[in-house]
Amino acid sequence: MIETMTPPVVQDHSDELREKGYCIIRGAVPRETIAALDQDLAGDFARTPFCEGAFYGATTKRFGRLLIRSEHAAALVRHPGILATVEKLLSPWCDRIQLNVTQAIGIHPGAPAQMPHRDQDMWRAPVGEAEYLVNVIWPLTHFTAANGATMVWPSSHGANALAPEPPNTPVAAEMAPGDALLFLGSTLHGAGANTTDEVRRGIVIGYSLGWLKPYENQWLAYPPEIARSFPPELAALVGYRQHRPNLGNYEGQCPS
Repeated sequence: MIETMTPPVVQDHSDELREKGYCIIRGAVPRETIAALDQDLAGDFARTPFCEGAFYGATTKRFGRLLIRSEHAAALVRHPGILATVEKLLSPWCDRIQLNVTQAIGIHPGAPAQMPHRDQDMWRAPVGEAEYLVNVIWPLTHFTAANGATMVWPSSHGANALAPEPPNTPVAAEMAPGDALLFLGSTLHGAGANTTDEVRRGIVIGYSLGWLKPYENQWLAYPPEIARSFPPELAALVGYRQHRPNLGNYEGQCPS
């Protein structure tokens, strides 16, 4: 069972994200949960072809729709403390948050470093005035500087996203299964190079403002016949919930 973070801890993580643009929560879930999830996804990792193009990586595998691939994915998506942190950070700009993506990523040996980028750039919106997104990376295997741990540029977020160069050098987010890396959509980051002979596997779960078009088409990923089996809170996160005043309605009513 996932432990709920107390309000002071949530506040601490919110402050750290506002200050540095990222934070790492050690032991956010039991390692057994991650091991079970990794086992459930093993077949999908084996069957999934490598990506195409320099950004997604020709030596990287990616696939989504994790909520129908493993029952353990919901425990990460609905982590109480992380949801509270995300809502605290994004609530100034929306009434409700939504699930933006769930994606598994396997970075294979020899993979080069990913181009540094900011995930908020998927939306053509003003920079430095609002936060649109919070991402959470959950390692399925140990993340090390050698095997491609996510590189994060501290304090490169917010108004600093307008600067021609980031104010600090990047750091490798080294983590163990059960840890979680949170970072803002305005934070500069990228996967590191994998110089080892092991595959670095992880999951990214993203949350965005409820009125934005999400990265992953949630209604196709989880159509009504699937979403009906979700708890109401999870169905709402994947889009079966109206945002004020009437965004995402169906026949004039909330799709719930």
